[in-house]
Amino acid sequence: MPRPGPRPKQPTGRRRRAPTRRPARHEVRTLTALLVVASVVAGFLVLTRPDNTAPAASASGNPSASPKPTASASWDGKTHILGDGSTSYTGPQTGELKPEPLKPGEKPPQFVVFSWDGALEGSDHLFSHYRELAKKYDAHMTFFLTGIYLLPKSKKTLYDPPQHKPGAAAIDYPTDEHIRTTLEQLRLAYEDGNEIGTHFNGHFCDTKTSGKYWSVDDWKQEINEFYSLVENWKTNTGFTDVPALPFDFKKEITGGRAPCLEGQKNLLKAMKSYGWRYDASSTGDFQIWPTKKDGAWNFPLQLLPYEGGKYQGLSMDFNFLYNQSDGETDGNPADYPQWEQQTVDSYMAGFNRVYYGSRAPLFIGNHFEDWNGGIYMKAVDRIVKNVCTKKGVKCVSFKELADWLDVQKPETLAQLRSLDPAQSPDWSTVVQ
Repeated sequence: MPRPGPRPKQPTGRRRRAPTRRPARHEVRTLTALLVVASVVAGFLVLTRPDNTAPAASASGNPSASPKPTASASWDGKTHILGDGSTSYTGPQTGELKPEPLKPGEKPPQFVVFSWDGALEGSDHLFSHYRELAKKYDAHMTFFLTGIYLLPKSKKTLYDPPQHKPGAAAIDYPTDEHIRTTLEQLRLAYEDGNEIGTHFNGHFCDTKTSGKYWSVDDWKQEINEFYSLVENWKTNTGFTDVPALPFDFKKEITGGRAPCLEGQKNLLKAMKSYGWRYDASSTGDFQIWPTKKDGAWNFPLQLLPYEGGKYQGLSMDFNFLYNQSDGETDGNPADYPQWEQQTVDSYMAGFNRVYYGSRAPLFIGNHFEDWNGGIYMKAVDRIVKNVCTKKGVKCVSFKELADWLDVQKPETLAQLRSLDPAQSPDWSTVVQ
């Protein structure tokens, strides 16, 4: 029977180019207490996609002139408007997890991190949906903002990307209305205790001019462009009726995820200048306790059991899409229920493996998209409701996880990293 044609869609403001390659399946075997990789992750494609109206100057003239994190100081209880009024400092963020070192013999919390690439509030209202879902289930999430999502298309040449012409991007610029709605959700997400991270800007992937081949200075240029765009949206949009965001980007951005998970080696070197503490751009690892890479916490997408454990695949919606519908975003609707259940089963298999085992954090990455009838969004809805309510589970942001890791004893972390994902130890021998 021929597959039905794609259903007509309403515009979401989030249009991306079609995927062009399929990640390989990752076979894994367990030998005694050790997990041995039978094939290594070769690659993973992620195509995502008011007072002064004078254009803001580009920040990229000198890549080495990196903006430093704003110095911390005791807060006087007042709102301090920054720059052109796009941002402000309203004191330390409230509602964050208070990090505490484990007590001897204490079982670690089961951390689960839900993260979102792009963070645009389009007409599908997925940003607001997941912000509200997190609030309902006492969870925090990480929203990786794409810088050009605060830049009108009419001003696109203000973005000066590395190795591309000004205004170039592999994703669409937002509508003015979607800039407004995104700003509102960024404000509310921060006030709810969620993390705002960076997904950088132009989302160039899988080419000789993408992040995979960028130098350290190229990455610094891209980071500087991000700060320039998000700190000057009032100037660039001309909006006079939208309040300043209630946070300082230089204080709050502590990490990000590179488009297509490309270029981490030089990105890690570049981000040192900005005081960032973690990176989530690795292409895949087993569910083991995190370690630092080049001085920053490394939070990779993880290998989860697919199809009942026949093979291991990355913990992101794109990987399910490739394996279920060959990268087609409108597969056979008759298959949607089965694919959704496969996705839920994989997430739950990964969760249960560590929840009843090593308690290593679970990382789930996604995009605000309605691929294959929105089944990947529905799967996340089900996982949030199921796991964030379990005893001992803390659904946190990457920033909160980094805070918690930072206060643990080095010897405790070393012991945790020695555990297999499914290994349930005598905690008195691990946490001392």
